[in-house]
Amino acid sequence: MTPPVELPMAPASSPPRPPADADATAAEQPAVVGRRFRVDGMDCAACATTVEKSVAALDGVRSASVSFGTATLTLDGDIADPLVVAAIARAGYRARPGHERPTGPRRPFWRRDARTLSTTVSLPILLAAVIASIVGAPRAVVEPLYVLSMLVGGWPIARAALAGLRRRSLDMNVLMTTAAIGAVAIGAYAEGAWVLVLFAIGTTLETLALERSRNAVDALMELAPREARVLVDGEERVVPVEDVHVGDHVRVRPGERIAVDGVVRDGASSLDQSPITGESVPVDVLPGDATYAGSLNVQGTLVVRATRVADDSTLSRIAALVEEAQGSRAPSERFIDQFARVYTPIVFAAALLLAVVPPLAFDGSWDTWVYRALALLIVACPCSLVISVPVAVVSAVGGAARRGVLVAGGQALEDLGRVDVVAIDKTGTLTLGLPRLETIAASDGLTEDEALVLMTAIEQPSEHPLAGAFTRASRERSLTIPPVSAFEALPGRGTQATVAGRALWAGGPRLARERLGDLPPHVANLHEAGQTALVLGDGSRALAVFGVADTIRPEARDAVAALAGVGVSRIVMLTGDSEPVARSIAEAAGVTEWQAEMLPADKLQAVETLGADGAVVAMVGDGINDAPALAAARVGVAMGAAGSDVALQTADVALLSDRLDRLPFAIGLARRALGIMRFNVISSLAVKGVLVLLAPFGLVTLIVAVAADMGMSLLVTLNALRLLGRQSVPEHQAQQPEPVCADACCRA
Repeated sequence: MTPPVELPMAPASSPPRPPADADATAAEQPAVVGRRFRVDGMDCAACATTVEKSVAALDGVRSASVSFGTATLTLDGDIADPLVVAAIARAGYRARPGHERPTGPRRPFWRRDARTLSTTVSLPILLAAVIASIVGAPRAVVEPLYVLSMLVGGWPIARAALAGLRRRSLDMNVLMTTAAIGAVAIGAYAEGAWVLVLFAIGTTLETLALERSRNAVDALMELAPREARVLVDGEERVVPVEDVHVGDHVRVRPGERIAVDGVVRDGASSLDQSPITGESVPVDVLPGDATYAGSLNVQGTLVVRATRVADDSTLSRIAALVEEAQGSRAPSERFIDQFARVYTPIVFAAALLLAVVPPLAFDGSWDTWVYRALALLIVACPCSLVISVPVAVVSAVGGAARRGVLVAGGQALEDLGRVDVVAIDKTGTLTLGLPRLETIAASDGLTEDEALVLMTAIEQPSEHPLAGAFTRASRERSLTIPPVSAFEALPGRGTQATVAGRALWAGGPRLARERLGDLPPHVANLHEAGQTALVLGDGSRALAVFGVADTIRPEARDAVAALAGVGVSRIVMLTGDSEPVARSIAEAAGVTEWQAEMLPADKLQAVETLGADGAVVAMVGDGINDAPALAAARVGVAMGAAGSDVALQTADVALLSDRLDRLPFAIGLARRALGIMRFNVISSLAVKGVLVLLAPFGLVTLIVAVAADMGMSLLVTLNALRLLGRQSVPEHQAQQPEPVCADACCRA
């Protein structure tokens, strides 16, 4: 919350060494380099600074960086885990290596850790003091009760305050401890106790709320099983998932989740891949199909050959990228931090002057003006302001990841929320990228099926993308394809081969014009209809003309309409296809602007032109030829990125599934995030401004000051949590089959 402020004090001494037994234990541990730790108990941005400085001071640490948003410490250095954990504990917080999952049963929130337990115990003691005061108990009874509540509820706060002071950083722990000590010094025992207990309650609630937004990564990783059924010499063995190697065969029974990325070797089933792709409809898989770790096996038993180890699975990589994105700093967050670095010292100086000047210069009461100065310190600290943006970024990135959209951090989130223009590649984005046979115009006495059999035979050996359209069409019609001989590919023109004793050729208009002289009339008609024309011929005769077209995505038209609904002013389709093909697809998708016959360099130029007037352009694509345009756009959106390492690492936004309707969802979520950030910042400034003006006049008590401060912090946190949303449960998950155990009785 409060940015660090350098205090005019002597350099802090080196941190105390851990006990000898701790050193001995640490010495047995291997050195760790580039490790990540989860830090619990941080409730403000300045707490993160204290932890960062405490760890950075350790011998062997080259660099240490703490993200308050994700509650993680990233460390580079030759130092063992126990030494790092011990240093964080001395600073008043708890830590565990990032690769360790929490173990043991979940405790009730009121005794989950020492700080929460002390807060819970301090509240009834404080209430007992209040009741004793109301019934007229003597001061010898009331005041010790107030002091006891302060000691019980405030010792973790004081401990963290001392750690902050050692690192020359002023945070809320320092402020609250100072306020409580000051209150006791002027005899305001009740208010001192209320300051510490209310602050302890507020930070506990705030931490619980923050953890909900931070748990997106943990929730993802919990989907991956900790054990797998590995087949060894035909026998099934249950082993830790870390012991599964590439090439091992893993059995997955109905109701179980797949432990590692792999390829189906045996069996058929439906997989719920929603945690990875956000797609709620189960995907049917057969031998040869890829699978992702964390997917739920809904139906049959599968045998999967592992293609990645557990730590390198798609789920693990997505979780790591989400955590990295949540910890990134948005531009508005950097601005607020810079503002707070100037604002906070000014407030401290103003509070000091308020406490000293009136008593010295105007013979005012020390108790009165010290009290008012303490109230000013509490209300003026920009706690809620500083966390307004990072908690929104964490929640938005986590909420997007739960729905199959990976946003690469705060910068990308803010840019996505300001998108004016969306440029969309055609093939594989607006369309499925799956050519389909649409038209058969047979001649020379052939039926459609006879012409299709000959065309499929001559195209089947070809590697051209259009060849698959004929194979699929023949399969749908259950046609038998004869063998071919003397096959020859004619690069850039077509193919030729001998089929059933006939020397045939097949190709586009260029080859047809070479062999026939004039093109068949059907070619022009298909071209105008937006279809790619291919001609089958025998010598100088045309046997048939085929029209092939890409298949538009079923959700494309609704997705385009939804983009306009979330405020996108222009949608432009970019394609390398001909003008008629582009027009046909654009009209089917509801796109009113398109540019055709474009090379990758042309797409790059088009994106730059679209953004030339200051518009924020998002480019959506899935192919390698889209890479220059994706890089040039303010926001590059990669579609179907779950299986692509490059897309996951380089895209500003990655749609993990092949569904275009995730794009308007992502833009809408980013716009909501921007709105919540603005509300949080403006409301924090407004409340702080009012209370800062009232505090010097004695119109703000210490209780009101701490309640307002913690209240605003909770408000902005809860407001940002709305970005997480609710994750719906697909209907097919409502009644999941019970996992089958590995015991002999079950197998029998």
